[in-house]
Amino acid sequence: KQKNSSFLNLNHLRFHLHLSLSLSATLRSLSPISMIHFVLLISRQGKVRLTKWYSPYTQKERSKVIRELSGVILSRAPKLCNFVEWRGHKVVYKRYASLYFCMCIDDADNELEVLEMIHHFVEILDRYFGSVCELDLIFNFHKAYYILDELLIAGELQESSKKTVARLIAAQDSLVETAKEEASSLSNIIAQATK
Repeated sequence: KQKNSSFLNLNHLRFHLHLSLSLSATLRSLSPISMIHFVLLISRQGKVRLTKWYSPYTQKERSKVIRELSGVILSRAPKLCNFVEWRGHKVVYKRYASLYFCMCIDDADNELEVLEMIHHFVEILDRYFGSVCELDLIFNFHKAYYILDELLIAGELQESSKKTVARLIAAQDSLVETAKEEASSLSNIIAQATK
């Protein structure tokens, strides 16, 4: 009887192990985007407003990529789809006002998910700047990079909550203001002491 019980337990364990392995294989096959290779924001005039590289590219390669993609994306008709096959990758882009937001992904990755990530990034920029425009990104580019860094780390989605990103950005702004105030008061103390 005890031998039969241990045999059943062993079969039970084998079943759970097989089920667990099957489930993990299924989850791996359904896994989200493996990696974003780079993010580009390009104006309608072909000026680059933001770049973030998550895969290794030399400076020469980066310039070539920007030149090629600017030519391809800016020359496409507005009614065409927002996906471009390029060098064994896919470039997903979306135009908002005068800016093209572009992300490069692997060929097998989900384009619609990346399109949603672009929209998510734009919504957070809109929430932060009011209604974001190209000038906001020119004069406050460091804020745009900070927001992007809160969303993506190493080419993968880090934070999907707009509220969390807004809270983190507000905390960063508060730290910057505190540092400015402390630097200003320190400058005043030094000026007073040297008189």
